Amino acid sequence: MALRNLVIEGDPLLRKKSRPVDEITPRIIKLLDDLADTMYYENRGIGIAAPQVGVLRRVFIVDIGDDHGKIEFINPEIIEMSGSQVGSEGCLSVPGKTCEVDRPDHIKVKALDRDGNEFVLEADDLLARCICHENDHLDGILFIDKSVDGKVYRVEEDDDDDEEEE
Repeated sequence: MALRNLVIEGDPLLRKKSRPVDEITPRIIKLLDDLADTMYYENRGIGIAAPQVGVLRRVFIVDIGDDHGKIEFINPEIIEMSGSQVGSEGCLSVPGKTCEVDRPDHIKVKALDRDGNEFVLEADDLLARCICHENDHLDGILFIDKSVDGKVYRVEEDDDDDEEEE
């Protein structure tokens, strides 16, 4: 198990566009494994992208706890989007903050798996939201950039009251 340090909001690395993976090497496989370890064991997230651990490659994983389990994406490309859903989002790289974000309700995404096989996945609801959120990381976009009303809220673990932040 290898946990990687998270890159936190304010670090310019999070705003850079990630490069495609040209070849799936043992380093890319290790990156996928480290992303899962970092997401599951240290941070309890439902998605994490390579830039969040300081690697500017087009790789992310998601696991929303449904029948799909962990899904690994290499060089993902969202090829269809439809509908709309507004919901609250947070991010491992933007700790303690949340905001309302409008995402597609349905997407179709094409990517490679760890064996280099291309797959196409249709996703709805939370899975679509999560994939879009992680895919944005690959283009240097954070969820707070997409706040529907321009407001970002600070979330305190021991406090039920949300404080608005500008």
